Amino acid sequence: MAKVINKRTMILALLLFAIAFPFVSQNDYIIHVMTLSFIWMIGVYGLNLLAGYTGYLSLAHAGFFAIGAYSLGLLTVKAQMNFWLAFVLSLLITSIIGFLVGVIALRTKEHFFAIYTLCVGYIIYLVIDKWDSLTEGVRGLIGIPAPANIGPISFESSLSQYYLVLAILLLVILIVYRIVHSLTGRTYIAIRNSEDLAQTIGISTMKNKLEVFVLSTFFAGLSGALYASFIRFIGPDIGNIVITFDLLTYLLIGGIGTLSGPIVGTFLVVWISQQLQFLQDYRMLIFGPALTLLVIFYPRGITGAIGGWSLKRAEKNLHKAKIKDGYSQKSISADNQVKEG
Repeated sequence: MAKVINKRTMILALLLFAIAFPFVSQNDYIIHVMTLSFIWMIGVYGLNLLAGYTGYLSLAHAGFFAIGAYSLGLLTVKAQMNFWLAFVLSLLITSIIGFLVGVIALRTKEHFFAIYTLCVGYIIYLVIDKWDSLTEGVRGLIGIPAPANIGPISFESSLSQYYLVLAILLLVILIVYRIVHSLTGRTYIAIRNSEDLAQTIGISTMKNKLEVFVLSTFFAGLSGALYASFIRFIGPDIGNIVITFDLLTYLLIGGIGTLSGPIVGTFLVVWISQQLQFLQDYRMLIFGPALTLLVIFYPRGITGAIGGWSLKRAEKNLHKAKIKDGYSQKSISADNQVKEG
């Protein structure tokens, strides 16, 4: 019971911190960086659902992120569509393309799946980069509108956009939490642990893999659409494989296959990167070895390591309690023998 209370207290404390942060900081740049962190977290949750809980590593995540961003940008800038209608359609477009890619990609496994999705991601990047008449190519897409008003609520200011992205992030976390702790989530984990065994007990592995793949692309598209509406300008670089590796770095450092890993990893890496901006491209000289050591010694990242330490400590305390209880039983038995004698 105490553990549940502590867990709920921690979640509540983090939520209150996120809500109060803009009033504590009152620095537009820091609020801007925090909002971007929330956007990346949404994309990382999508990647985590597929790679962490199903065991399929997609390297096309940046491509779907770009599809979500460009769908929103093209529908609002060129088609002059209402923002929220364009927003919903951009998620639908990303999910449909994700479904079509997944039907073929999920017929492969392990490194073949990773290589196939890497090629798909690169093709998406090339289409965006070379199709000048549609995407404006290297010039990029300019003038993407901010989220449209909802009644009296306006999203023109950075503070209102911060709370909008935070609300969507909390909704994503709730959805992922419900999925992971449901029968569907256990099915994904069964596929990750042994796909052959999952098939023998009657699980439709192809159906479940396609479902989680589409859901992963949906979150990537959601992250991309929010990014486009927040930055207001996008170029082909957002579909570059480097973005996928950035998201994967956030996930590996935070903890793959954990619920809090995307938050911890994204928050740490983004803010440490901000502090190391003076090193520019040499930052990878720090992140590269650190990530390698983390993967070797703590494959489930920071969150997984903390969870492992807590479990070992609980087992150690339980073992001590059993030993103590054993000594107590022996002492009682000895006293009884003395009394009977």
